[in-house]
Amino acid sequence: MYTMRMNQKSGKYEINEKDIDTVLNILKRTDPKNATPEKAIEILENLQAGVHMLGHTNPKALAEIQKELEKNKKTKN
Repeated sequence: MYTMRMNQKSGKYEINEKDIDTVLNILKRTDPKNATPEKAIEILENLQAGVHMLGHTNPKALAEIQKELEKNKKTKN
């Protein structure tokens, strides 16, 4: 089951219940017909794979996304 944010051994992100619930809540508002935990997991897995591929194909774009996320995080706090 998805319970950890980071795998302790590898240090890599793992899908967890909180993330599944967050995507599920978004689906309930935007696409209620497909608002299932399975669909939420599918979306998270696809996002994770896409970010992984972006790191291989366009690391500069990934670095820019990370920089923008950090900037947004600082402005929220």
